[in-house]
Amino acid sequence: MKFISWNVNGLRAAMKKGFMETFQHLDADIFCLQETKLQEGQIAVDLPGYEQYWNYADRKGYSGTAIFTRMKPISVSYGMGIDEHDHEGRLITLEFPDFYFVTCYTPNSQNELARLPYRMKWEDDFRSYLQHLAETKGVVLCGDLNVAHEEIDLKNPKTNHKNAGFSDAERQKMTQLLTAGFTDTWRYFYPDVTGIYSWWSYRFKARQNNAGWRIDYFITSSSLDDRLEKAEIHTDITGSDHCPVGLLMK
Repeated sequence: MKFISWNVNGLRAAMKKGFMETFQHLDADIFCLQETKLQEGQIAVDLPGYEQYWNYADRKGYSGTAIFTRMKPISVSYGMGIDEHDHEGRLITLEFPDFYFVTCYTPNSQNELARLPYRMKWEDDFRSYLQHLAETKGVVLCGDLNVAHEEIDLKNPKTNHKNAGFSDAERQKMTQLLTAGFTDTWRYFYPDVTGIYSWWSYRFKARQNNAGWRIDYFITSSSLDDRLEKAEIHTDITGSDHCPVGLLMK
């Protein structure tokens, strides 16, 4: 099985930058999007052979997630069942016979960490949600989780310790998730590799200079470790300020 996750930073914009060609080239069994930035009816994506599931934010042009899957799920749910968290289109869960598949667009803590208190609540509730799923069967989580976990996960750690996405509080929440029985699949295969990122600011020629952050993930229940085959970060693919990330699983 091949899985892909991509924060497209606006699907309508990405469609004008070769999204369909990238979709066909990557040829995934499950292809997930974050930050679709649209409402129902604003776009029609013709994907023969794929089921489509969309979660839209209440606010227009903001957030949003989608999953396109060749494998028909047993069930589908949107959000985590907590009203405080379920109005921004950030979460879709598909249930398959032997695992749950979750795509997530984690709230950004924003400038000067203005939304950090809410982010901390989200993190705790989301971790509980994933742990509850994992009590039944393995979980595959993907998406833009808006945190670079370790110093090797971004180009300039020293100057970013108090910034959104690399604050100590956010990094600690990722540590808590992983120690609760989950695997960062990229680090499972490449524990020490540096210089591979999934997001670059549009400012300061960041992508040209590879001044990036690894904030897009595939995280799986540790019980699935023996089914992991390969983790990928497609740094050569443009069309967004993020690049797609992937996982191959038995």
